Amino acid sequence: MSEYQFYDFLAVGKPLTRTDLEALRSLSTRARISSTSFTNSYEWGSFRGDPDSMMERWFDLHLYLANWGARRLMMRLPADLAGRARFDQLAGSLHCVELRAAGQNLILDISIDEMELDGWEDGAGWLAALAPLRADVLAGDLRLFYLMWLMEVDLGLVAADQLEPMPGIGPVTDALEAFADFFGIDCDLVAAAAEREDDAYMGVDVSSETAAQVIAGLPDADKSGFLVRLVSGDAHVVSELRALVRNSLKSANTDSPVAARTAGDLCARAKMLRKAREAEQAAQAEAEIKRHEEEKLRFFRTRADQLMRHGYNVWDEINSEAERRNASGYDTAANLIRALRSIYEENGSLDEFRLRLQEIRDLHARKERFLERFADLG
Repeated sequence: MSEYQFYDFLAVGKPLTRTDLEALRSLSTRARISSTSFTNSYEWGSFRGDPDSMMERWFDLHLYLANWGARRLMMRLPADLAGRARFDQLAGSLHCVELRAAGQNLILDISIDEMELDGWEDGAGWLAALAPLRADVLAGDLRLFYLMWLMEVDLGLVAADQLEPMPGIGPVTDALEAFADFFGIDCDLVAAAAEREDDAYMGVDVSSETAAQVIAGLPDADKSGFLVRLVSGDAHVVSELRALVRNSLKSANTDSPVAARTAGDLCARAKMLRKAREAEQAAQAEAEIKRHEEEKLRFFRTRADQLMRHGYNVWDEINSEAERRNASGYDTAANLIRALRSIYEENGSLDEFRLRLQEIRDLHARKERFLERFADLG
């Protein structure tokens, strides 16, 4: 199998200049390049560019995927908005995460060298699904850092008695779910963590009336400053306003904090959720099989009724189908037998049915594949 590698870069803060585009084209003649993106894939060979340098110079987001299980997500964040101290507190001890300074920015680098894959997939669409996480982080929603910690819990890199970094991650957004899928985090572990919200303010829509009240309470000078920056095309104004509203709501939250859960608590809860989910899936599968069998019985009963109304002997039809000596014929014959049993039972003549069934068994005694299809009828 050939090696597949996928590189995707996205510029969010400002579009690339003509000089930028020329420099990027020199890195690859095959890449799809626009004023905001650079995308390329390789089945043989590899990319000669340096993703770290490209992020420092041009891009705000980068995704890398390889078919041997390597995964990488990078995001560039303005240092004056990112809150380095809080990031270090949340991610400083993680093995799969690096946080480094790059001029006036911070680079958040999340990677796994190899993970188990259920099947092959290309990288198209992943970065678009994950891109909202950057805006969320800049707006003060740090649940991404919880998922990074949870990823290492799933990998067995976290001690069972280590406390979760924040109260929870619920409700999980589409972007957070995409992150969990991209890095293969156990879905039941994510569900266990999501049973609690990070804070009450996390579930509040910042475009709601509450957000309007917070913004209305800002000093006029601050409001004017935000408006001037917005008109000037500052890409970070919205994120700053969202962060401001979230912090205000968080400060107003007077609920008593709940006891933090440990990694072991979450794993135990995930095990319970997995057991319940698998039981539900098994019940649904069983119900679907039963529904299918009932539909099949109704179909063949209708066919048997039609044959009898037209003077045909259904038992002769069963013999004819069995003599075809193939799976389709055996299935049709067995289904007609089941339909006849239903008819004979309604007529109170099961004894006659059993006699005719035994004749079928005697006649086709050497067709084991056929006989096993209705062995449960006694």
